[in-house]
Amino acid sequence: MIRHLPHNALARKRLHLGVCGSVAAYKAVEIMRLLQKAGLDISVCLTQAATRFISPLTFSSLGANPVYTRMFNDNGENTFAHLEPGRQAEALLIAPASATTLARLAHGLADDLLAAQALAFNGPLLLAPAMNPNMWSHPATRHNVKILRKRGVIFVAPESGRVACGDEGEGKLASLPEIVLAAAKALLPQDMAGIKILLTLGPTWERWDGVRIWTNPSSGRMGAALAVCAHLRGAEVFALAGPGVPDLPHQAHRIDVASARQMFDAASDLWPQMDTGLFCAAVADFSPSPFGPTKYKKNGNDTELNIRFLPNPDILATLARHSRPDQKILGFAAETDNLENNARAKLKSKGMGLMAANLLNVTDSGFACANNTLFVCDCRGREEKWPPMLKSDAAWRLLDWLLTL
Repeated sequence: MIRHLPHNALARKRLHLGVCGSVAAYKAVEIMRLLQKAGLDISVCLTQAATRFISPLTFSSLGANPVYTRMFNDNGENTFAHLEPGRQAEALLIAPASATTLARLAHGLADDLLAAQALAFNGPLLLAPAMNPNMWSHPATRHNVKILRKRGVIFVAPESGRVACGDEGEGKLASLPEIVLAAAKALLPQDMAGIKILLTLGPTWERWDGVRIWTNPSSGRMGAALAVCAHLRGAEVFALAGPGVPDLPHQAHRIDVASARQMFDAASDLWPQMDTGLFCAAVADFSPSPFGPTKYKKNGNDTELNIRFLPNPDILATLARHSRPDQKILGFAAETDNLENNARAKLKSKGMGLMAANLLNVTDSGFACANNTLFVCDCRGREEKWPPMLKSDAAWRLLDWLLTL
């Protein structure tokens, strides 16, 4: 999921990272690195307990600036260090967050620098707790969490598993992708909040005997980028994922399908409740007429194999015909030639609002690539040719465009 963060949208945004005393403190370094790779500028504050687990020098050496550790320095510098993050950062993430820090924040105690920074911060505050399962489940901790949630604090809930002391239960730091995704969402506009999106992505598998399939090399990366970007903007995503599609945000409603018919049936059921459709899947136009449930075996005299192909339902065209005026549709077309004319023709014939088309026979674009080179056109006559860019950045720009229709 991390590779699908929209770098252009996040570039040069600033986040303040707080680190509390926990064995999981070492993971904060990787959290910082992942956020930096997405283009963010990071400052860091370690509690005194955190410095017993990991050195502040580690963060500063990797580009965090500044790195705070103490409320007061002997030389009198950083007198207002508790206010600086609030003046510069756009979000504050504490990961890992200890039970002590949760208690400080819930009851307004500013007796260490990180707590003072959080209490003086007016932007989005995110907490990713990590502690012993008994501490996490204790009534005092649960009460503090309830207080903070009521105030609008965003929690990235801990996971269940074995923690450092050997105990089992809920209290383990959430997965790093989920923490990074939550931080990115807090930094981005929620201009798709309340919108329900139907997304199709990945290939389809059309079986022609008990073991063989007819398919294509789609990896689902473009669709996954759309899922991540739509989630980051606040949309509720219903993803119909073909085989082999990578991880999606756990908040997305994922439905795994295999064949074009299965994808069509699932999409038809969901579409009436949706506001927007993003039809990114590489759906087979035809499927083989199956030989049966067992493996087809050649005879010694066989010199060729003839397979009969039957048309699959056109998901995009069918749903577009049955769409409401308020439903928006983005379709994709993968071509090998005559890109622009084919894209314009499909835009019109299938009745969609926006079309994104790419060539498959060019370098570093299309199936299974990190980048895409797109020709984009809409129902109002607007057209653009986009140079090669990360699929995540292309996804963000496509959603920008879709919102204007």
